[in-house]
Amino acid sequence: MTRSSATVIGFGAVLLWSLLALFTVGSAPTPPLLLNAICFSIGGALGLIWTLANGGLGQLRQVPLGIYAFGTLGLFGYHALYFSALRLAPAAEAGLIAYLWPLLIVLFSGLLPGERLRRGHLIGAGFGFVGAALIISGAGSGFQTQYLAGYGLALLCALTWSGYSVMSRRFGSAPTASVAVFCIATAVLSAGLHLALEDTVWPEGRLGWIATIGLGLGPVGLAFYIWDIGVKRGDIQLLGTSSYAAPLLSTLILVGAGIASPSWTLALSAVLITGGAAIAARASLSDNLSQ
Repeated sequence: MTRSSATVIGFGAVLLWSLLALFTVGSAPTPPLLLNAICFSIGGALGLIWTLANGGLGQLRQVPLGIYAFGTLGLFGYHALYFSALRLAPAAEAGLIAYLWPLLIVLFSGLLPGERLRRGHLIGAGFGFVGAALIISGAGSGFQTQYLAGYGLALLCALTWSGYSVMSRRFGSAPTASVAVFCIATAVLSAGLHLALEDTVWPEGRLGWIATIGLGLGPVGLAFYIWDIGVKRGDIQLLGTSSYAAPLLSTLILVGAGIASPSWTLALSAVLITGGAAIAARASLSDNLSQ
């Protein structure tokens, strides 16, 4: 597989993740940990099929336990935080804050050995966080403290996924099949915590189940396998750049579905976050070309 083809495959995950907020809202009122358990069970089953078709289950024995622990914490932590954030804050606003992760990937990757952080990275980060601040403050309508917990969880979500993605580059020797174990372990962990902490509330009606199964097949399933290929074998800087389409696509989908209302504040926040991310990505690309 070439570097360019791996990058294109990784971009498929970005398209799938643009549906994450819509499907998450559609799965309500299922609690976050139960939703995690259902979706990752589906994603893990997909992974086992993937593994059987690409070398068999024997390759999973070659992966160190530390990598399995790392991957499980990354997937479980990100989605538990994301689903909780969308339960505690408006979907569009929480989703945009969570989608600071592409910008953070660029910033964190600049701190890896052999990379350097340029002024463009800092300027881009500034624009991104101004956009997030506009969402949190309500653009002059007062600080909406009733959503503060959701905003905080969304920010932690962004930090979790950006850290997982950048560190995955350091574990490039682990096969993509290992993601199946991440998914299954996350499902088991989520199910156990659900039984201890949550009331069981299943998705409501046909649309609720369609949204939940859609999550497991796409944004919380196939996306992780093709993202793993992209960040390990493709151009991580270009993947970071392409990821900045996700928040805008996600917000447009929410508006089109009638879940979020279009507003100048939302539009300006989306422009600031995606524009800031693009500035940071351009700085990274320029740095690569100069080497």
